[in-house]
Amino acid sequence: MLKYSFSDKIEAGCDEAGRGCLAGPVFAAAVILPKGFRSELLNDSKKLNKKQRDELRLIIENEVEHWAVASVSNTEIDEINILNASYLAMHRAIGKLKLSPELLLIDGNRFNKYNNINHVCIIKGDGEYMSIAAASILAKTHRDEFMENAALEHPEYNWASNKGYPTKEHKIAIMKFGYAELHRRTFNANIQMKMEF
Repeated sequence: MLKYSFSDKIEAGCDEAGRGCLAGPVFAAAVILPKGFRSELLNDSKKLNKKQRDELRLIIENEVEHWAVASVSNTEIDEINILNASYLAMHRAIGKLKLSPELLLIDGNRFNKYNNINHVCIIKGDGEYMSIAAASILAKTHRDEFMENAALEHPEYNWASNKGYPTKEHKIAIMKFGYAELHRRTFNANIQMKMEF
């Protein structure tokens, strides 16, 4: 069972999804869990299957009053780099919360301070704290949904399956069809398109 809280302050768990992708935005979520919130299923989104993530998304969005999801586009990523874009996505999500948190629990080891709110970086925090795990679920499911919809316009890249990540199939598709408008050009420019057969 994950821990509910880090302190006695109003905490928002924050996480992002899509940082290592070749295409699409990076998404982030911020979640303030109500006192007494419990879910036996809740865990790091990477440890759950799609059905479990989708089920948890419904639970979180219906039972949690204060949550928000935001994104930073692929063109913005190319302009400011993926690390800064990840911070910006989290900042945007935090800024959309109707309740101002007193402490931010950040998944990972680095973060840019937001509006003088204290924060704690927790490596693999999505497998340790419920609010970060909830944020990881929302960020992941909202981003997957975005890429599944984008795949309808660009079936050649199979984003419905790879979600924009650098699979061998995705790299071959880029070599064959070129870049789509959702591709991160700075990522692709730096990737060695060597196929491992």
